[in-house]
Amino acid sequence: MTNDLNDQDRLPLATTAATGAPDAAGQERPELQKAIEEVVDLGFVGVQMRVHDERGTWVGSAGAAEPGKAAKPPTDGRFRIGSNTKTFVATVVLRLVAEGGIGLDDPVADHLPGFGLDRRITVRMLLQHTSGIFNFTGEYYEDGTYAPGITWAGREWVDHRFATYRPQELVELALSKPARFEPGAGWSYSNTNYVLAGLLIEKVTGRSLAEEMRRLILEPLGLSGTVVPGTETEVPEPHAHAYYRYEEDGREKTVDVTRQNPSWISSGGDMISTTQDLHTFISALVGGGLLPAPLLAEMCGPHPESGYGLGVFVQEAGPDGGTVITHNGGIAGHAGLMYCSPDGGRTLTASLNYVDDADMSLAEAFQKATRRLVEEVFGGMGTEPAR
Repeated sequence: MTNDLNDQDRLPLATTAATGAPDAAGQERPELQKAIEEVVDLGFVGVQMRVHDERGTWVGSAGAAEPGKAAKPPTDGRFRIGSNTKTFVATVVLRLVAEGGIGLDDPVADHLPGFGLDRRITVRMLLQHTSGIFNFTGEYYEDGTYAPGITWAGREWVDHRFATYRPQELVELALSKPARFEPGAGWSYSNTNYVLAGLLIEKVTGRSLAEEMRRLILEPLGLSGTVVPGTETEVPEPHAHAYYRYEEDGREKTVDVTRQNPSWISSGGDMISTTQDLHTFISALVGGGLLPAPLLAEMCGPHPESGYGLGVFVQEAGPDGGTVITHNGGIAGHAGLMYCSPDGGRTLTASLNYVDDADMSLAEAFQKATRRLVEEVFGGMGTEPAR
């Protein structure tokens, strides 16, 4: 049931209830527990985090699963992972490249002829965000102007969050707008690229994206907590709750939006997972368990402008931190964090649950939160925002 919280009903979000599990050596990690408590203090409702490193495994949570309630986020909870989905989709595409069903430098139009795509746009350009195709969730330009896409914020989105969008609709909307630049001439993050990648997978294989995801990633790795939801509205239990805030008649309203139809973002960010599954996935991927070495090298080859490879960011840590392979994601009150060392041996996976709004007022806090957690686990680095 949707839960509306008015101003006087909404309790402080930074009330902290916390737990930290010992690692495999039976040691407490108070520095990790302190880090996640500090994240809650930034204004998030709750956080769950998992760290795997040379000391073993640590899991912990802080804050609350729901504002004003005592129960903390479950450390095995499901959550919407947002744009972490892109890493999964890119991996499926690269597995198909390895199988010989598609080439990275194939024109996408050869496989998806119905959209009238510029023939210069290749599969690689979709995965690296260098196609120039308009982002169907809207484009921010360098001069400060904004070109809207579909409605994904505000009261209108809340009222219509169970609507179904076909991926073809999202692509057609994007292609009705001017391209951001000529194919290959720049870099710009566009959810449209990954909706096209999902359609490409289905066209090449003759099977649904969910089926291919299960065949190539979920079943081989035993990712039982990971879901490709399509139009399904539920987040399987257990889970922390996600919220959205908007103004109506001069008053703020906060709505539980854990249940929603994620077809509005499609394969740009619709998946559900757990911190355990994200750890298993990213450590297997970066450690060489999913892709042949040459394709993994392609995936982790960063674009000079953005540091984006093929479905992952490749970021330099601080002076002592080395390189980290990462992708984060955020979607209406849930965020997923996924970081891994280049050998797959050290990972940080986490989920934040929070109150979102049209102004994305927690964006700065998100940056501080990710920096704090990554500094604690990897020794310091700059981080990309959730997308």
